[in-house]
Amino acid sequence: MPSRAVTIVVFTILLVGRAMASDFSFDIEAHRGGRALMPENTLPAFANALSMGVDTLELDVGVTADGEVVVSHERGLNPDLARDANGAYVTTPDTPFVKLRLEEVKRYDVGRIRPDSAYARQFPDQHAVPGTRIPTLKEVFALVRKSGNGRVRFNIETKIDPDHPDESLGPQAFVSRLLGLIATEGFSDRVMIQSFDWRTLQLVQQQAPRIPTVYLTLQRGSAPTVALDKATSWTAGFSPADHAGSLPRTIKAAGGAIWSPYFGDVTAALITEAHALGLRVVVWTVNKPEDIAGMIEIGVDGIISDRPDLLRRVAGEKGIALPAGTPVEP
Repeated sequence: MPSRAVTIVVFTILLVGRAMASDFSFDIEAHRGGRALMPENTLPAFANALSMGVDTLELDVGVTADGEVVVSHERGLNPDLARDANGAYVTTPDTPFVKLRLEEVKRYDVGRIRPDSAYARQFPDQHAVPGTRIPTLKEVFALVRKSGNGRVRFNIETKIDPDHPDESLGPQAFVSRLLGLIATEGFSDRVMIQSFDWRTLQLVQQQAPRIPTVYLTLQRGSAPTVALDKATSWTAGFSPADHAGSLPRTIKAAGGAIWSPYFGDVTAALITEAHALGLRVVVWTVNKPEDIAGMIEIGVDGIISDRPDLLRRVAGEKGIALPAGTPVEP
């Protein structure tokens, strides 16, 4: 019969193993709540994702003129989504939230995509919910409490652009407002903060070191945020050139916990390198079943998708444990 000391050691190892398994489980994230299915970054979208079952609600935030944290991918009203009281979509350029009070933001209906837009063609099956308003982050937290879901996490992106400083609060004020709300609402142990603007991530690491930071990167297209041979306005002075041209090494040096690249920029070799450095890799935004399967096969730790329903299906087919849904009405 084993001694009491041996029993305690074995029990401790089991607990640590379970904690590690929990920490390193695959992360199914609903991008903007699952915008291919429901209006993006809205309570109906988040309710749908919670009811379906996801590990993480991925969302974006800005701050209004009166200091309210609102959930929106854009730094202001989106002409493809926002309609005024007369049913007319707003025109470009849109007004930044930092110049609008919450009561003004709440006047706009974001429950139906502009029919003639490229966005509508991209997501033809999105279910319209007329009358839907831009929610506050506090309202999203309240919805999760209402659902009774005690384990779903939040991957919160700070919508701030270093090249357009007039369109948002500055990094310090933005981060202070966001972290203050998260702490007041009691969700500090269930959030990650992500950003393309690494200045905000540096501030989060200083002010709330227990909150994991997620370093977003984009290397291709007309507006890449990182370059392998230099620092950019997005990278808070960190240059991959100082780290052998390696993004994983650069993010590790910056203090990040998670690297979140565009899925087309990642390879199996880069994932192996990131894992060797202790970084998790969560890719965005993967919507086709074959791409989802490919990312799982090369070892990513999580996927952000506009189609959490497809992500669940493919993950299940790959033997990944699926989170239970917690049905809730918005």
